[in-house]
Amino acid sequence: MREEEKIKAGILFNPGDPELKAIKLRTHKLNQDYNRLYEDEVDERNRILREILGGIGEGTFLQGPITFHYGRHTTIGDRVFINFNFTVQDDAEVTIGSDCNFGPNVTIVTPVHPMLPDERKRMLDAEGNVKRFCYAKPVKIGSDCWFGANVVVCPGVTIGDNCVIGAGAVVTRDIPSGVFAAGNPCRVIRELTEQDSMKYKPEVLADNRVIEE
Repeated sequence: MREEEKIKAGILFNPGDPELKAIKLRTHKLNQDYNRLYEDEVDERNRILREILGGIGEGTFLQGPITFHYGRHTTIGDRVFINFNFTVQDDAEVTIGSDCNFGPNVTIVTPVHPMLPDERKRMLDAEGNVKRFCYAKPVKIGSDCWFGANVVVCPGVTIGDNCVIGAGAVVTRDIPSGVFAAGNPCRVIRELTEQDSMKYKPEVLADNRVIEE
């Protein structure tokens, strides 16, 4: 079994495998190419994103700078806005739905390392060779979510649709749809309801109007 297949199977893999290192090096170079461009160089930026990512929808915008580890393990939906300093350590698959918004400095991580220091340094593969190993858990984010600044999403987390994740949250467990969640570790604060509409905040709404469905 190839090391990339081991990642998808959720078992230990060697991140120093030459094939994996080649994938990561290519993506890291493309990250730098993207980050050197001005944001109005739209066509070239979009071309690079299509080379980096496993899939990207229409109308999605990444402000940059960006850092993807593998890149091709990440899929992003339509009309997603991603602010400065977006980091995705996508050893395992990362799936982001449509119409999401990400504040600055959001980080998504998938790899998990052994807890014991000796096992982090070295273990034996099936042939008895000494190697370093880790494993990874996929992250799935639904549609219509808002992430505040400095949110960290940890390995194996699923976040439902229509969520707001407060700034600085460290998301260590699944978050259901339709809630406001925040804190470290992140926890559900409350459900989002019609009472959260901007029409109940006239001092902020000013002379603007909510579109009634």
